[in-house]
This record gives sequence, C-alpha cells and structure tokens, in this order.
Amino acid sequence: MKEKLSAVIYHVSRLVLAGTFIYAGYIKGADPVAFAGQVANYQILPYAWNFVVAATLPYIEFLCGAMLLLNQRVRPAVLVLFGLNLIFMLLLSYTIARGLDIDCGCFNPDAESKTKPLHALWRDAGLMLLMISTWMLRYRQSLPEDRED
Repeated sequence: MKEKLSAVIYHVSRLVLAGTFIYAGYIKGADPVAFAGQVANYQILPYAWNFVVAATLPYIEFLCGAMLLLNQRVRPAVLVLFGLNLIFMLLLSYTIARGLDIDCGCFNPDAESKTKPLHALWRDAGLMLLMISTWMLRYRQSLPEDRED
C-alpha cells in the first residue's frame, strides 16, 4: 500500500510540474518581447539582459517540463527547475521587500490580470514541495537499469 501511494504521489507531482512548466514555457516563448518587459519590471538586470532571459528561460522551462512529462532524466530536470524556482522566489521576496506592485510574468506576460508577488511566492512554494517529492520519490519508481539520472 505504501509503495502504491508513493507511486501515485510521484506521478501526480511529476505530471503537475510537467504541465505547469510546459505551459509557462509556451506562454513566455510565444511573446518574448512582452516577457522581456515583465522581466524588466523587476528592475534587477541591465536592459539587454532582460531580453537574454526572455529568449532563453521559456525554452529551459519547456524542455524540463517535456523531460518530466516523458519521465526521462527526471532528477536533472527537477534540479534545474528547483534552482530556477529558488532564484525566482528570492527575487519575489526582494520585490515584496522593495514594495513593487508588479505582475510576476509567469503565466500571462501580456494579460490584463496581474499576479501579485506574494501570491506568486506562495504558488512557487507549492511547486517547490512538488519538486522535492518528485526528487525524493524518483528512485522508488525506477528500474535498476534506469537509475542513471
């Protein structure tokens, strides 16, 4: 019973993360100029670097999401997403501390509705929990010859 529950938690966590980051990567990649504007709103990076982030981050998120969806190289994908998410959570905390009222830019780079930084911080904390459970339960789900990641 415990094995079955851990398998369900692993697959649900993995698939929720996959869907979330495939969607986020697609939305941001569809309009990199709008996403660069969202990155610029954080007032952290030099002007040109906003475009570098906007041109690369969506593809990293999409690729990691695809790897999770296909259940391939799960731990490296989770590790990359964990690092990105941790950096973003620190950035959101800094934004809240500075009192900036900006849209996080995660899922709607050009939409009218804004996601407040505090709301995005809580959402990302939930994603971190999913990443941790996926990381920890990965080896329980793999066959011995599949344990290279």
